[in-house]
Parts: sequence; C-alpha cells; structure tokens
Amino acid sequence: MKLWDKGTEINKLIETFTIGRDTEMDLFLAEFDVLGSLAHIRMLESIGLISDQELLILTKELRAIYHQIQTADFVIERGIEDVHSQIELLLTRKLGDAGKKIHSGRSRNDQVLLDLKLFTRSEIRGVVDQTIELFEILINQSEKFKHVLMPGYTHLQVAMPSSFGLWFGAYAESLTDDLILLQAAYRISDQNPLGSAAGYGSSFPLNRQMTTDLLGFESMNFNVVYAQMGRGKVEKTVAFALASVAATLSKLAYDVCLFMSQNFNFVSLPDELTTGSSIMPHKKNPDVFELLRSHCNRIQSLPNQILLMTNNLPSGYFRDLQLIKELFIPAFAELKSCLSIASFAITNIGINENIMDDVRYENIYSVEAVNKLVLEGTPFREAYLQVGASIKNGDFRPEKTIDHTHEGSIGNLCLVQIVSKMDVIRSGFNFNRAEYAFTELLSGSITR
Repeated sequence: MKLWDKGTEINKLIETFTIGRDTEMDLFLAEFDVLGSLAHIRMLESIGLISDQELLILTKELRAIYHQIQTADFVIERGIEDVHSQIELLLTRKLGDAGKKIHSGRSRNDQVLLDLKLFTRSEIRGVVDQTIELFEILINQSEKFKHVLMPGYTHLQVAMPSSFGLWFGAYAESLTDDLILLQAAYRISDQNPLGSAAGYGSSFPLNRQMTTDLLGFESMNFNVVYAQMGRGKVEKTVAFALASVAATLSKLAYDVCLFMSQNFNFVSLPDELTTGSSIMPHKKNPDVFELLRSHCNRIQSLPNQILLMTNNLPSGYFRDLQLIKELFIPAFAELKSCLSIASFAITNIGINENIMDDVRYENIYSVEAVNKLVLEGTPFREAYLQVGASIKNGDFRPEKTIDHTHEGSIGNLCLVQIVSKMDVIRSGFNFNRAEYAFTELLSGSITR
C-alpha cells in the first residue's frame, strides 16, 4: 500500500532503493504519527470534514493502535511503504471509509515532519534528564574532592595547581552551556508544521491553531513554505546541540584515559570497570572511556553530515531529506547511552589524593611564589625573573600553601552558583505542556 498509488506498478529495484530504511526508522515515529492523527481528526471534525460519530470511532481505534505500539505489537507489514500507510490501512480495515478520511488536509510531507518534531521533543527531554543526572554527579564529586589538589596543565606541561573540585566542576558547568543549546533546539522543534501539507497549504479551512494547541506546541511554523523548508534545518540544529553535549563527554573521557595512565596516576577505575590484555596480565584498560570518546566523536560529525545533505537544496520538498532520518533518529539513543555510562563510571571513579607529594610537581607553585613577592612589594616582572632564576639554579623551594579566594578558583568553586544556573536553564524547558497535551489526546474526552 502506498498513499500515492495511482495503479501503476513501480519497478522493484527503484522501489527498494527509494524506500531504503524508511520502515525501520518509521517504527521510532509510530506513536507520534498516532498522536498527530488524533489531533488532526479533531480538527477535521471541527471544520465539518468528518462527522461526530466518525471522530469517536477513529479516536477509539487510534488509541488502540497507540496501545499496540506501546506493547510492541505494532509492525509495518511487508509491502507497506511507511508508518503513515500502515496506520491508515489498519483504520480502513477496521472502519472502512472513515479510515480513508484521515489524510484529508495533509500530505506525507507535513505528516512526517510533524512526527519528527514530536519525536525530537520527546527525545530531547530524555537527553536533558540524563544530562542533569550527570551534572548532579559531577557537582557531588566536585564537592567531595574539592580539597584534593592535582596538577593543572597547559600544552601538556605542568602549569599551576588545580584540584579535583575544579576538574569535576568544570565539566558540570560545561553541561549548563550544552543545555542552553538544547533548549534553543527544543524551541525550534516545538513549532507545529501540520497544515502546511506539501508545503503550500490547503484549500480546506484548516484550523492550525487548534492542532498546535492539541499537540502541546509552543507555537507553529506560520508560513507553509517555511514549515517545509524547516525539514533538515530542525535536524541540523538539534544535531549541533547533541554534538555540544557529546563534545563535553568526549573531552571528559580523554582526560580520564590520560589521567588513568601510570605516567599520570591521578585516577583509577574498579577492576570490574576495566578490561585486560590477552598477553599482558598487568593491564587494566579504560575501554569504557575510550569507547565513550569515540561514540561522542561520531555524534559530533552528525551536524556536518546533515549540513552536506541539505546545503544545496532549494525551497520545497526533496527526497534527499529522507536519508537524514537514518542518521538523526539513532543519534539520540547513542548519546543517551553515553550519558548513562558516563554517570555510572564517574560515580565509581577513584581519586589519588597524594598526587602533589611527588617532587616532579614542586615547580607548579612558582606562580604562588611570584605572587607572594608581589604582595610584599616587588614589581611583578622583577618577581617573575627572581623566581625563574631560582628554578633555573635548582634552589627553588616552594611553599605549598594555596590561598585562592576569587570566584571559580580552587578555594571558591561557586558550586551553588553553578547549580543555580542549571536550575534556571532546567526551568526553561516547558516539558509539561507537551505531556499534558498527549495525556488529553490519549485518554481525555473527545471535544473540540
């Protein structure tokens, strides 16, 4: 069954190539296709394109199909092109002509775009929840180890004193910026395209505000041409936000791999979180962080892939956009898996609390010595030269007392402020509106 079938049989080679992995990807969209149809038929009834009775029986059957999807009993049958065709087929089998009416006033173009936006909203919520979980773990670790010093590096050369409080806290605050990007991506996704049809609207008197409200969207894409132009742009924008989270995780993973090596020996993992060598019995490899790094680097390539697939398309719909689903849809599960494993591993990481006892780090206190001389009245440049000469002559003996008090320093991590920043960002996601709308569509009374 094809929604566009006019009785001419298509070449099987062409059919296989053009369908691609659509049926596989469409299973991720199935529940959202039902939700979109539930809102659409209410609107159709309100403008007189279906009757009150048809609305009742269509709603009942669509809710039953939604339940099938939730219990994994839903399949796209062999020979059925996509999820939209499968759902319409199920309705028509059960309800006859009433099932054939649900496509009035819409095209597969706005239908799949709607499904993708609803899917994206839902998946972003999952990413946000898991990002906040990792954030809270990093904040707790920062507080727990705030007094444990570690070397700070520039150019991979020993630079100045740092602390595990600073290190954990840095990645926590990085996630706040990542969520600001995710919030922007969410708001771009949170605009209703339904009613744009093939990109040029409909002669039916559609009530687009009604479906916007029923589906819990913040707003709609008003211009029907732009609604279709948004296909690809939405995915690219969201991909940039996902890549930002992935970049934070990738850098964290690289740090752990580096710090776990024997040459650093800053951190450790329990044996059950490491792997070994087939010939070297002493090996304890941080495979989990190496794979985390690689997964996240792959996610960071996603915006560029989507960009290259869309940057030379004019306005209007093109089949090129279909392939984006194969890259975009799985990226959420991959990132959420990375967030989950990062949370677990960081919770169980071990910290070497005696790193700074090693004599190789004595020169790390040189800036402290320079600053002490400055506070005693020596001009900075002269103090710098004095300490530099002392190090060169081998007679530098540091005082290892650290007294940093300014905001964000070793002695003032500003964890409360970072948590407050995250709370403000978190409150900016209006997830409840969409959740309430879906609950009403699936279980509420059927009213206009």
